[in-house]
Amino acid sequence: MKAKKKPTISISIDEKFGVERSLKKFKRLCESFGVIKEYRSRQEYKKPSIKLKEKLIAAEKRRKKSVVKFRRNSKF
Repeated sequence: MKAKKKPTISISIDEKFGVERSLKKFKRLCESFGVIKEYRSRQEYKKPSIKLKEKLIAAEKRRKKSVVKFRRNSKF
């Protein structure tokens, strides 16, 4: 089996953009590739049952938020 090569994140720093702007671009790329999310998830081990509970709680929050948003926009 061949291992899939993951794309790497690389930024070139030019005089045109500068260090600060290049750093912001690097942070955005890390966020879009999911590096930060992966890092945070690996910081501590969570049991699968706890992960499932958190996932269900987050889904319920999203549902409640969409219901409130829907009721605010609709006129009865």
